[in-house]
Parts: sequence; C-alpha cells; structure tokens
Amino acid sequence: MPGDPTAPDMTTQPRPVYVIGAGPGGLAAAAALRARGVRAVVVEKSDGVGASWRRHYDRLRLHTTRRLSALPGLPMPRRFGRWVSRDDVVRYLEKYAEFHELELVTGVEVTRIEPAAPEGEGGWVLHASGGRELAAAAVVVATGFNHTPALPDWPGRDAYEGRLLHAREYRNPQPYAGQDVLVVGVGNTGAEIAVDLVEGGAARVRLAVRTAPHIMRRSTAGWPAQRSGILVRRLPARLVDRLGALVAKASVPDLSAYGLPRPTTGLYSRVKQGSIPVQDVGLIDAVRGGKVEPVAAVEAFDGAEVVLADGSRIAPDTVIAATGYRRALEELVGHLGVLDERGRPCTQGARSPAQAPGLYFTGFSNPISGMFREMAMDAEKIAKAISRRSGAGAS
Repeated sequence: MPGDPTAPDMTTQPRPVYVIGAGPGGLAAAAALRARGVRAVVVEKSDGVGASWRRHYDRLRLHTTRRLSALPGLPMPRRFGRWVSRDDVVRYLEKYAEFHELELVTGVEVTRIEPAAPEGEGGWVLHASGGRELAAAAVVVATGFNHTPALPDWPGRDAYEGRLLHAREYRNPQPYAGQDVLVVGVGNTGAEIAVDLVEGGAARVRLAVRTAPHIMRRSTAGWPAQRSGILVRRLPARLVDRLGALVAKASVPDLSAYGLPRPTTGLYSRVKQGSIPVQDVGLIDAVRGGKVEPVAAVEAFDGAEVVLADGSRIAPDTVIAATGYRRALEELVGHLGVLDERGRPCTQGARSPAQAPGLYFTGFSNPISGMFREMAMDAEKIAKAISRRSGAGAS
C-alpha cells in the first residue's frame, strides 16, 4: 500500500508477471508473488473474482474442510463452518483480493500467449480483447479446471423434444418441481444435483451411469476423507486401491441391488485416470430409498425419448447433463506444444515446460487431497520459482 515501508517495491519491474484468471488458483499465485516482491497483474475476463464459483448451483459446498482450503496468507473465517458454502467461497475470494491488495484487471480476456519477439529476449506477449498486447516477464495460467461445459454429441440431441441442459445451467430444484428428470453422469456434480432434485420436489429422478463410481463418506467419525487423501497421495496406487476397497466395504453399503455396483477398478487407479471419488452428500440414502434410480448410460435421443445403453427408452421432462468440462486451452497455448492428448497442461506448479520457460499452470488437476489445498501449495512454489529465475523480481 502507498506509504507502507514493508510493502514490496514494484516500481522497478516494467514487465510484470501476468496471472490469467481470478479464481482461487490465480489469486493465490498473485498473492504469493506479491509477498516475494514480484509484481503480478491478474487479468480476468469477467467483471469480478471467482466467476466460476458464482455460476455453480446454490447448494454446493466445498468437499474439503475449511482449515485445509485456505489460500496463502488468509485463513477462512470460522463462521463459515467446516464445509464452506458456495456463497462463502465467493466472499472469501473477494476478501482475499482486497486483503492482499492484488492488482486486478477485469473485463479483459487473454486469447493467445506467444513468446516475446525477437527470439532470445525472453518473456511473453499476451494478446487480449480490444486489440491489447501485454508484455509479460512470466505467465501463470489459472483459467480453471471447470472452464467450458462438455456436452456429448449424442445422436438426435439437437432434435430432442424435451429440455436438455448442462449442469452449468442448473441453480436449484425449484424449476423442476413435479417433473421427471434424468441426470446424466455420476460424478460429484451429478450425484449432488440428483439429491437436490429429490429434496426439492421433483416427481422422479433417474441417474444415468456409464461407469460405477467410487463412493466415500465425506467424513467418518469426524475424520474427513480429505485427510486420508493427503496421507495416501504418495503411496503406490495398488496399495491405496486395496486400502480403499477395505474402507468402502466397512463404510459404504453395497448398492448393486439398486443398479449401482461397486466399481471393478481400484479407487486410486481411477484417480490417476482423472476420476475422483463421489463424496456422499445424501446419494446413498436416496438410492437405497428408491428416490434416485440409477439407469444405464445415455446412448441417443429420439424425439421425446432418451435411448439408454441397455436398449430401454425413457421420456423425462428434463435431462441435466453433468458430463464435465473441458479446459479449453487449445487457442490460448495449444500452439506452444505444452498440452497433452487430453488438452491438459503437461506440467503444473513450479515446473515450466522445457519448450516454454516462464510459463506456469495451476489448478488443472483435481486431486483427492483437495484442489484448494493444492492450488495454495502450487502458488508458493510458482512464486519461489519465478523469483529465483528472475533474481530480484520479474524484471
């Protein structure tokens, strides 16, 4: 702040580090950089911080504990409770940016990142909306794990006579009271929306399942599943698979008779493939009580009907596709050769790609140890790497 002798001196840094995205990962990285005396400018295409969190459905809460979800330099208030609500996450992010006095530019979208010219000078040029070109000493990409809704191109989808929407558009169950609703996808979002619909008065709720998920209690005898995820994260997958199977048999009932069998692939093996367990927030009881009906995966749409993988047909009023998101990084950095075959960054945290030194990524994994926790750790590592790489700041 002006006049504060303890504030980092940013006046000698003509090329700042640009952080793309004002979600938790981007804000954490900017705060960690500022704490090391590196000028960081956060560029956000929406009009405020936490844009994706503002769009999530109303009942969403963090599945990780408040104490293990704080970002560097600012604890989450105790009044938020153990499992922090969506609205409180947004409040926290707003306070975080204010508390750390982050330099935030909103309403500007970065569309492409290119190495600075001429070659050999280092640094990056960011092409942004309005014809802007921003010169950066380094870049942290934090545009988010849940960036662009992914809606499968099911045959007959565009001619479907019912209502079809992605889970991104779902807010609360009120519009669906009295309706027959099919939720497609049994990740955490699909499971929670299905329970929300039941509790909100939907007449019938079915849940289309392609691959049976691992389901785990969010907390057992006061011990959060997140802490177990932290403890086992460095262990061999085969060992964690065995431990997970034992815990599941002891704590989660077998739902095979209800159409939701135990998965055949181990828990941690699935995590390595990018599929995290479903944290139970009422799904088990809803399935056992017949309120949420698991059905086969969706294969196609035919007029007013949905064709399932087992050949059966149903005619719900509404289909809500909880079918995930794409990172949508291809236009931004795809030309740099830094993405894998699934469109995800080849490196994350403090490691820059060998062919793109000074380019960093955070928030593009969904670990069982907690995304907020990992983004907080990444922020410190990225800030350390950038400050070390540049010597005295990012000049």
